[in-house]
Amino acid sequence: MECKGKILIVDDNEDILLSLNMLLRPYVKEIRAITKPERIIEFMDYFAPDVILLDMNFSRELISGEEGYEWLDRILKHDPTSVVIFMTAYVNTEKTVRAIKAGAVDFIPKPWDNRKMLETVHSAVDLKRSRMEALATPQEEKKEDYTQGHNFIGECEAILELKSRIARIAPTEANVLVTGENGTGKDVVAHELHRLSARRGKPLVSIDLGCIPEHLFESELFGHEKGAFTGASAAKAGRIEEANGGTLFLDEIGNLSPAMQQKLLTVIEKREVSRIGSTKVQKIDIRIVAATNANLRARVADGTFREDLLYRLNTIELNMPPLRERGNDILLLARHFLKLYARKYGCEATDFTSREEQLLLTYPFPGNVRELQHSIERRVIDPASPFLTNGSAHNRQEPVQESLNLEELERRAIRKALEQSNGNMSVAAELLGITRYALYRRIDKHGI
Repeated sequence: MECKGKILIVDDNEDILLSLNMLLRPYVKEIRAITKPERIIEFMDYFAPDVILLDMNFSRELISGEEGYEWLDRILKHDPTSVVIFMTAYVNTEKTVRAIKAGAVDFIPKPWDNRKMLETVHSAVDLKRSRMEALATPQEEKKEDYTQGHNFIGECEAILELKSRIARIAPTEANVLVTGENGTGKDVVAHELHRLSARRGKPLVSIDLGCIPEHLFESELFGHEKGAFTGASAAKAGRIEEANGGTLFLDEIGNLSPAMQQKLLTVIEKREVSRIGSTKVQKIDIRIVAATNANLRARVADGTFREDLLYRLNTIELNMPPLRERGNDILLLARHFLKLYARKYGCEATDFTSREEQLLLTYPFPGNVRELQHSIERRVIDPASPFLTNGSAHNRQEPVQESLNLEELERRAIRKALEQSNGNMSVAAELLGITRYALYRRIDKHGI
């Protein structure tokens, strides 16, 4: 393992300094070790470390960690791009959450596992490089938009832990499977993994497998040559080919048919792809991030998803929690969307009333973040419309449906979902718990 970064170790225990020095020296460019935290800023200025390993306890309140938080604050004020890893013998969940929230990128217990320490430092050095590259990126390339992953908003414990894992995993080449309900923001995780990786200057190519008809899957993924099939009037590169050198985001991976699962597995194993109608083989270098709201292990058990493909996709598995479990994150996201759409439509949007805040915090949001986003957009466009009309429906007693005919119930459910989503197919599909492609087929089936 090679990271070749510059590491500053701050600990008042000289045995710790010696042990870390011996462990890290073969793998890093330079190491400096100090016992007095008062010298941190001095070393930051002349040594310019990529990573700071900081003990949390020095002279006072030896188990509280308060000194560590104070020095972390000073470090980040002096240089906001600093990458700090906390070390302590007194670990608990509260400290971990507070540390990540305060700006530390990781939290290592003493005594440490050597491999874990090396992997963490390696990832931290790559993160520092990504931050410095981001500073050098022209301003026009830094457009901040929630859907592009640059505003990964959230402060609840689950999201802080997720951010910490992403920071560790992103610099690696591991394939990642992102799980979670529809609309939770799995695409945001994919963008963040790409943004913090060494591939950030290369393409991030997304493909929503839930929207592509079965007969177009192969062409979309692998591309085709002119005349390869009826309607192929020109050659076309597939998404895998377009992602060469970068990241391929496969959303709704559970929608792949068995035949396409086999072909994707072959691509992953051989690292090569051929367009439909071509005998030419092209070598590819891609990292795959896949996402699903399905239980793929259950599908493996019932024979509808290949076990070997699942193992290839989920080297690392990350879960995006549903919005209803994120507490006050709902208000953070709501205010973010309020500002976003106020700018987009060139208007001033008033802040939420206490009643609106209560509605936001109590509504279960079956469509998750995407449903919240569309609700706030509707409020900005038409402030006179009832706020969370869809959401307040869960407080009303719905009339009992007299008909128990399944087709009639399905037809009513689709119409209700389309009405509640103002015709937005994505939100309607989420409310119904199906993919957009499945919704299109049911609309056609019922003549809606």
